[in-house]
Amino acid sequence: MNEARERILDAALRLIGERGVGGLSNRAVAASAGVSLGTLTYHFGSQTDLLRECLDRFVDTELDRITRTALALAGDVRSPEQAADEAERAIVAFTNEPEQIANLELHLQAARDPALRPAAERSLAAYDRLATSILTALGVPEPERHAPTVVTLLYGLAVRRLATGDAAATGTAEALRTVLTGVLAEAARSS
Repeated sequence: MNEARERILDAALRLIGERGVGGLSNRAVAASAGVSLGTLTYHFGSQTDLLRECLDRFVDTELDRITRTALALAGDVRSPEQAADEAERAIVAFTNEPEQIANLELHLQAARDPALRPAAERSLAAYDRLATSILTALGVPEPERHAPTVVTLLYGLAVRRLATGDAAATGTAEALRTVLTGVLAEAARSS
């Protein structure tokens, strides 16, 4: 990817996290990225294009990071309890970054702007696939069915963490343990 384009996307994500989508302007992005206004508009013909690519960029980077973490833990995680504890530790590592707020802002903006919905749908589908693979590794029956619940739980907890400034991700492991043990208990009753 072009270096100026990367700087623009990084600056836009940071500014969205700091100011919200409504506070984003081409001038502010260009200044923060250290590029001219012309360079910004050359790479992004509209703010929707910029927002869509910001969401795509965040998701690609985030999924790469989460996938590396999940693969590193895959052989070591033996139980839902341990998986929940590891997830909480991984979440604490990036809790207060402005890009986390930007991610939520961009998903909310997709509710207002249909042009962003394909990027949001791709994002959620990727998180669902990742959750499915982790649930499969834990032996959770019907992992595809339960993955959206896990993803939604983590999104809700992210909103709570960010809104309260809880850098410790308090309650994340407990919430995941509750969901995972409940799903496994339901599967045992059905067998």
